[in-house]
Amino acid sequence: MLPSQRALFAIPREVCYLNAAAWGPLPLRSQDAGRVGVARKGQPWTLEPDFAARQFARARSAAARLIGADPDDVALISSVSYGVATAAKLLRLPAGSRILLLEDDHSSPVLEWLTRAEEAGLAIEIVPRPADGDWTAALLEAIARPGAPPALASISSVHWSDGGAIDLADVSAALHACGAALLVDATHGAGVMPLDVGALDPDFLVFPTYKWVLGPYGRAFLYVARRRQEGVPLEQTAYGRRGVDAAQTKYLADIGFVAGARRFDMGERDHFISLEMASIGMEMVAEWGAAAISERLAALTGRLADGIRDTGVALPDVRVRAPHILSLAFPHGLPVDLMERLAAGNAHVAARLGRMRISPHVYNDEEDIDRFVTMFRALMRT
Repeated sequence: MLPSQRALFAIPREVCYLNAAAWGPLPLRSQDAGRVGVARKGQPWTLEPDFAARQFARARSAAARLIGADPDDVALISSVSYGVATAAKLLRLPAGSRILLLEDDHSSPVLEWLTRAEEAGLAIEIVPRPADGDWTAALLEAIARPGAPPALASISSVHWSDGGAIDLADVSAALHACGAALLVDATHGAGVMPLDVGALDPDFLVFPTYKWVLGPYGRAFLYVARRRQEGVPLEQTAYGRRGVDAAQTKYLADIGFVAGARRFDMGERDHFISLEMASIGMEMVAEWGAAAISERLAALTGRLADGIRDTGVALPDVRVRAPHILSLAFPHGLPVDLMERLAAGNAHVAARLGRMRISPHVYNDEEDIDRFVTMFRALMRT
């Protein structure tokens, strides 16, 4: 099993950080690269002519490796919401058809469609939170429901608040069978759960770097299936066109779009400080491998569940939850000041929609889990 990677991070022994689903700490290597990048920006004349191209290629390839994509099918963007807005501009959904969203899903894959639905004549269907936590079964039931056909499911691969995992293979197959599109927010899946867009064939898949793939804010990546790559991007950029170059005699020599997903790159993509930091984090995650990370984190969340099972909290069934997130429900509500009291003891987790979300990563170890269990049990008795 993959051992703890704590030595690669600046996490003091007394800190029990179990909140990767909110913010992933930067590895020491990424911090060093950030400092070098800041100094480099202070002397831009030192940049080699091909520096930018190498940065873009490295990041695109690192992101593609995490999801089984061709780098040419990956765009450099700023956020999940940017990717969803790009998808919304490219999709032409028939009036009267349904868009499927998950109840209480994160705002990023949801708000764009809520904003567009009325004007486009689309019906929004919110798939209710299933009592048994099985989001996959609930989605499949919604897809098969008689009436207006579904045109799109815009969903997270792992529900951000309760850690419920979606079987993307089953959902994708059901959507393809009825001619519907699939947009996946893989924020809580890319890098830490096996994910292959070649096998799943989503229309779009997007993920940021600042959580599970241990990167900075403001960096994200959008996979665009080739059948969707002929559309107009969200922003109009010189590098998204075949022949717009300040170094040539005629500036707007050819304004046709470039091939592949590069046309969807965000404007002002030259974030040379954070882009290299993002690449390092993704490369580290890829070297560990999603299967090894999942195994390691499943062992930690399993140990955690065993330690608190008799404390009066409700735990999701292991068959429906992601291996790296454990979300605790409190029958009488989340106790007042519980989060603050845990933080005061240097145990850091997150409150999400009335639940406590606990999310370890590779920098955690069994000592973290046991310490949290001891602290949690003591606080639940008071």
